[in-house]
Amino acid sequence: MPAPASTDRPDRVQSVSQLTALLKGVIETAFADVWVAGEISNFSRPQSGHCYLTLKDDAAQLRAVIWRGTASRLRVDLRDGVEVICRGRLDLYPPRGSYQLVIDELHLQGEGAVEAALRKLREKLAAEGLFAAERKRPLPRTPRRIGVVTSPTGAAIRDFLEVLRRRWRGVEVLILPTRVQGDGAAKEIAAAIANAARIRPELDVLVVTRGGGSLEDLWCFNEEPVVRAIAGSPIPTISAIGHEIDVTLSDLAADVRALTPSEAAERVAPAASEMTELVASLHGRMRRALVGRAEQMRAWLDALASRPALARPADGVRQLARRADELSQRLDAGVATAVRDNRGKLGVAAGRLEALSPLAVLGRGYSLTQRDGRLVASVSQLKAGDLIATTLADGVATSLVESVEKKTLTGKKLK
Repeated sequence: MPAPASTDRPDRVQSVSQLTALLKGVIETAFADVWVAGEISNFSRPQSGHCYLTLKDDAAQLRAVIWRGTASRLRVDLRDGVEVICRGRLDLYPPRGSYQLVIDELHLQGEGAVEAALRKLREKLAAEGLFAAERKRPLPRTPRRIGVVTSPTGAAIRDFLEVLRRRWRGVEVLILPTRVQGDGAAKEIAAAIANAARIRPELDVLVVTRGGGSLEDLWCFNEEPVVRAIAGSPIPTISAIGHEIDVTLSDLAADVRALTPSEAAERVAPAASEMTELVASLHGRMRRALVGRAEQMRAWLDALASRPALARPADGVRQLARRADELSQRLDAGVATAVRDNRGKLGVAAGRLEALSPLAVLGRGYSLTQRDGRLVASVSQLKAGDLIATTLADGVATSLVESVEKKTLTGKKLK
């Protein structure tokens, strides 16, 4: 038979809420910071941005949650079946009387999620040439307008302006305010860099900067839109993200990397003392160059002045006049000699021509006989009854041939 129910009541009875509150205090105190390894299952991410999941192994399961602020900094592709290592704290949820792990940090097993995502993106962008040394541009020596993409309330802009004010005052600084960490910061930074290229008058140099922080805090400067915006900016760009040990992909894509915001100010503008020394040095070099040039020209003029042509210019004119007179005399003598020689030659030629002239022969008693305008050289060209013209020294006689008889020069008749 069953034992009779006890009628004694305990001195103190706790409600469910009281007991749950006691358990909550014990659990949350004892497990305030724990590391848990497991496989993700039942993963979900509603519109609130919080992530809900279950961590499991072969023997047990553990509910877990990643609040939106933490989830926005994670660079892990969360999904069912992924092996992860989580750090967080146990939290008891009284309405359900269940406990869960509130995750503050999460890594892929074997390699941190952030490091894996960073390495993958770096290899991709490097293959496209975004980090190549040959595409780096030099900074202007003395910029007049500087744009700064950063948080207007952070320590980075204060350090930058303080150092810049000490070094060089002849510059205008335009701050393009953005968030520099958290969800959506990368989009704002990329937009600010793009807007800087549209500012008129144009900026001479652009500085993208923020102070130091964890890898998660600096992650927006490793995101692809920011890196591509820096690489594609038409303005020479300095990246000064974090401290010396922090290296982001933005640093690799920029034309110049500065270790800190303060060094960015040193790299972007010269020191006033350095410029004073430079101006003094250039002044001395210019003065020495002008003095040397003047001495060189003076020596050249002295050399010209010592030449006879310049020392006594009238002597040259007189020598040329004397030479012209000599040539004129020689020309006159040559012409007279040539005329005399040609006159003698002309007389000889005239005598010869006179001796050969038919008129001279006619003057000595000879005549020319023509028939029908043709010279008669033989009696065989004539016959009785021909009309002939005889040309003498003083005229022409016309005759009629009565007979023709052939004879030799000795007078002997020819048969």
